Amino acid sequence: MRFDLTDLRLFCDVVDAGSITAGAEKSALALAAASTRVRNMEAALGAALFTRSRQGVTPTPAGRALLKHARTILGQAARMREDLSVFAGGLSGEVRLLANTNALTEFLPEALASFLAAHPHVSVDLEERLSDEIVGLIAEGVGDVGIVAGTVDVGGLQTYPFRSDRFVVVAGKGHPLAARRRVAFAEVLEYDFIGLERSSSLQRFLAAKAAREGRPLRARVQLRSFDAICRMVEAGVGVGVVPETTAARAARTTSLAVIDLADDWALRELTIVVRAAEELRPYARELVESLRA
Repeated sequence: MRFDLTDLRLFCDVVDAGSITAGAEKSALALAAASTRVRNMEAALGAALFTRSRQGVTPTPAGRALLKHARTILGQAARMREDLSVFAGGLSGEVRLLANTNALTEFLPEALASFLAAHPHVSVDLEERLSDEIVGLIAEGVGDVGIVAGTVDVGGLQTYPFRSDRFVVVAGKGHPLAARRRVAFAEVLEYDFIGLERSSSLQRFLAAKAAREGRPLRARVQLRSFDAICRMVEAGVGVGVVPETTAARAARTTSLAVIDLADDWALRELTIVVRAAEELRPYARELVESLRA
């Protein structure tokens, strides 16, 4: 049984993505080459690694056993590259960072810029996920560092405070909600909604909150940034939910009403999570210290 590092990285990427197509893309492999590698791994093992369905693929018991070892081996290989790269030049290492929408759009650009400027030979693989997904992935060793909402159960992960923010409602000056100072999310569901793309972690979070209220989220337009939401809201198309930092910035140049959300989840204490600080590779540990600063 011979699996090389490319096989193991592809296998982990397929598990994380839930499909061979998406896993191949993430591993920068052609789909045909990726499919051949997966078939060869299964042939060498003598057992199926994935259960295949129309919805994608999930690891079999053999696949889950391989996943644990694959992540350990890949982590050790990454540490070896970091230790040896100083003698060879080039990048000294890579840190995989998982963050929710709020952290990714509002706080990380500035925070990461200072870290990358101070570490020119380090790259950061940044991925947007839901907070509860991030906790699971960090616990499994898929990511090095995560940033999650402070309300999520982090289990046995180590945590550090990161930033504080609040979600608010933005509406056009002529909107019925514009005269309100405070509103519950359930009331917002009565109006057309301007949101982020369906794949964004915040949009999925808000859709889940709407479902718990027994109401649909009436999304008229879905955009790629909070600033774009504010501009569309100003045009009177609907209302949006954005971080207070975004709303304050947009209100300086647009005609917007900013209304507080009464729901407890609107206050967002963002938290850095790691599996164990002593297990982090050197540059991952330095990233944590940079983010905390």
